[in-house]
Amino acid sequence: MKKIGILGSGKVGEVLSDGFLVHGHPVMRGSRDPGKLAAWKTGAKGEASVGTFAETAKWAEIVVLAVKGTGAEPAIDEAGVANLAGKLVIDATNPIADAPPKNGALTYFTGANESLIQRLQNKAPQAKFVKAWNSVGNPVMVNPKFATTPSMFICGNDAGAKKEASEILVKFGWEPIDVGGVELGVAIEALCILWCAPGFLQNDWVHAFKYLKP
Repeated sequence: MKKIGILGSGKVGEVLSDGFLVHGHPVMRGSRDPGKLAAWKTGAKGEASVGTFAETAKWAEIVVLAVKGTGAEPAIDEAGVANLAGKLVIDATNPIADAPPKNGALTYFTGANESLIQRLQNKAPQAKFVKAWNSVGNPVMVNPKFATTPSMFICGNDAGAKKEASEILVKFGWEPIDVGGVELGVAIEALCILWCAPGFLQNDWVHAFKYLKP
């Protein structure tokens, strides 16, 4: 089982770390302050460890970026571009600005034709970024219990990386839908705005998208 490095000490990082452990992967969680993950490491069920962003990125065979959108580019810098080169990096971030939602609509710090995954891919061109897990809440990221298998839209420039990310998503209970290169990050990241709207307006935070075809 490949070694998974999770960059991020928040709830998304915790849920995905626990999910990978359940599925038998060794996991290292990275943080700017690894000490605050000590309790998670103690209670984790599986081969779990913690480290800095750089230590985690260097150790891992697959990296998951699970930080706030405003911290995504700094996290790549701290992880080290060389440590990410040649590796699948699953990008679960969204470019959410610090401003509060307006009538249930999130505000993004990216432009209308720009995505965060494009910025990250440009920053670390040798890494193999794949956008995933950004359009759903952490309570249902790992093997959710819906009436049907939910869809997860993904994008990225490397076909092999998308295939590997898709295999992980299937294992985690999702139907991966590959929509193209990182240019499609604009559309996939916008799905987070749509996904969050029922939460802000109706307190509905347990739902997902489904891609239907004849």
